[in-house]
Amino acid sequence: MSRLKLYLAPGTCALAVHIALHEAGVDHEVVKLNFAAGEQRSPEYLAINPKGRVPALVTPEGVLTETPALLLYVAQSFPQAGLAPLDSPFALARLQEFNSYLSSTVHINHAHRPRATRWADEPEAIAGMQRKVAQNMTENFRYIEQVWLHQGPWVLGDHYSVADGYLYTVGEWLAGDSVDIQQFPRVVAHRERLLQRPAVQRALATAKA
Repeated sequence: MSRLKLYLAPGTCALAVHIALHEAGVDHEVVKLNFAAGEQRSPEYLAINPKGRVPALVTPEGVLTETPALLLYVAQSFPQAGLAPLDSPFALARLQEFNSYLSSTVHINHAHRPRATRWADEPEAIAGMQRKVAQNMTENFRYIEQVWLHQGPWVLGDHYSVADGYLYTVGEWLAGDSVDIQQFPRVVAHRERLLQRPAVQRALATAKA
C-alpha cells in the first residue's frame, strides 16, 4: 500500500483518525491545516475535500472523508492491529453505532457553540443555541458514562477499538463547552487510560508541534 496522507487541524475530530493510524503502526504523512488562516477553504484543499473540512485521508484508491468512515477504513485495512471486531457482525455494528452517535449527535451538539452561524444568522438565535450546548453535551456524556463505559475499560468492554480514540477526542471538547468532565468518573478513567497509550502520545505530540 502506498503511503497514506492525513489532512488534519488541531482540536478537531481528525485526531481520532491520527490515533488510529498510530495504533495500526501505519507509515503515513500528516498535513496540518491552519483553520484560522482559512487553509481549509483554499483551492488546493477544496480539490481534495470539497467540503472544506477535516479529516481527509488520501489512499491509493482515492480520498476518504468523515471520521467514522476513516476509522473503519484503518481498522479493516490493517486487521492485524485488532482495532475493530471484524469477525462479529453484531460487535462491528455496535462499534459503528457508537461512532455514528459521536458523529451525528455529540459532534453536532458541540458545534453549536463555536460554529452556530451554520444554523442561524440572528444574534439572539445564535446565543440561544450556544446556551444549550453545555446541557446537551452533559446529557450526551451521561449517556456514554452509563450505557457504554460500564462493562469494561473500553467502549466495547474488554476490546480496545478505534471508538476509544474517537471518544477521547470528543471528550477533550468538554471543557470548552463549560462541562466539568469530573462528573463522569468512567469517562475520566477512560481518558487517563488513553493518555498512557504510545499511539495517543505520538498523535498529540504531532498536534502540538
